[in-house]
Amino acid sequence: MIFMQPFFEWIESRFGESINHFPLVELVIYSIDHALFYFMFWIIGRGSILAIKMKNKKPIKWRRELILSAFIFYILLLIHLTVFRGENSINNVTIILRPLSEINWVPFVETAKLTEGTSLFDYYYNLYGNILWFIPMGFGAAYLMKKRYYFLRSLLIGIAISFLIETMQFLFYTGVSDIDDLIFNTIGTIIGIGLFEISQWLYKKGQKKKNT
Repeated sequence: MIFMQPFFEWIESRFGESINHFPLVELVIYSIDHALFYFMFWIIGRGSILAIKMKNKKPIKWRRELILSAFIFYILLLIHLTVFRGENSINNVTIILRPLSEINWVPFVETAKLTEGTSLFDYYYNLYGNILWFIPMGFGAAYLMKKRYYFLRSLLIGIAISFLIETMQFLFYTGVSDIDDLIFNTIGTIIGIGLFEISQWLYKKGQKKKNT
């Protein structure tokens, strides 16, 4: 780890033996650490563009820039959580050719199998985790679109990112490519878009009250 090694060591020493499924905690911290590293390149690049805009006295929507940067970090984190995890990183993965038959094409079969294990944790994480992780996708994409057909465009972004993740998992052999993940990710994206619409409705309602 580059940034969070001391924090991880502290968490491990204090809670390593008491937290069930601690490897998941380790994965999250590891992913945040690596996402931060690549996020620095985004900050440098985007900061340079904004500096040029400021020099040319062009208007900058700072709240949108903040949401955009948070969205980029979220996507980087999501990719590291799902693809470049454990000993895998962008620097050491290679494409491993395999038959497409190794992809789980039939919906809900593999998810149902998880209910037969000694613990239901894997089942709940596979189902609800895939949904929850993609709620910010729908919300963030909808906020950044906020134009005509933003629902469809935001949904397509969520599906495209999910498909990209499943494709990278298959090509790099760093995970199991499953149609269920795509379905649950899409549901999470739709929920996120719905939450954005609710927030917009509440905001407009609040503005009307202020003006009356």
